Amino acid sequence: SHLSFEELLQMQSDVRTRVSKQVTGGKKTTKPAKATAKQQQGKKGPLEMSAKKRVPFLRQVISVKKKVNRDPRFDDLSGEYKPEIFMKTYSFLDSIKKREKEMVQKQLKKCRNVEQKEKLKQLLNRVTQQEQAQKKKQELRERELSLKRQRRELAKQGKKPFFLKKSEKRKLELAEKYAELKRSGKLESFLNKKRKRNAIKDKRRLP
Repeated sequence: SHLSFEELLQMQSDVRTRVSKQVTGGKKTTKPAKATAKQQQGKKGPLEMSAKKRVPFLRQVISVKKKVNRDPRFDDLSGEYKPEIFMKTYSFLDSIKKREKEMVQKQLKKCRNVEQKEKLKQLLNRVTQQEQAQKKKQELRERELSLKRQRRELAKQGKKPFFLKKSEKRKLELAEKYAELKRSGKLESFLNKKRKRNAIKDKRRLP
């Protein structure tokens, strides 16, 4: 009770030392050496790992670069998209689609299975719709190019170029469609369908 706190700690340490010597027979204990990686002779030699050291579960042997996905639609490396060059480059696809359409038409004539025939009809309709949509895009592109040429000519002559509004472009499209239907002889049937649609709309609006 008369001892200080430091003296008590020192006595406790001495007791533990004497007890450990009695258990080990007075021999000094040595700590196990840590497993270290040794390199073979030469700078390019592989590493020798100690068998005492546990190998980690995920071990990176070779450094691998992170893969970065690239979208060619929004990447500058792919160049600028130009519809005219694209159409010329992939123009061979039109002939392939044409042959496929002819093949479907032949199969449709020979087919006797009702279910298979219906699938072929749907496929033929889809191909025809794609052709019509592509033709419409091509006509629209040609119209835009024609307007650009006219603007350039006016600019060369020192005149003010004109820019059509959306409503005016729509009128030009309708005029071209009317002329196309008249040439193909389908104008009357188109107008009849248009009248029927308008009549149905008028009936719905009536109280």
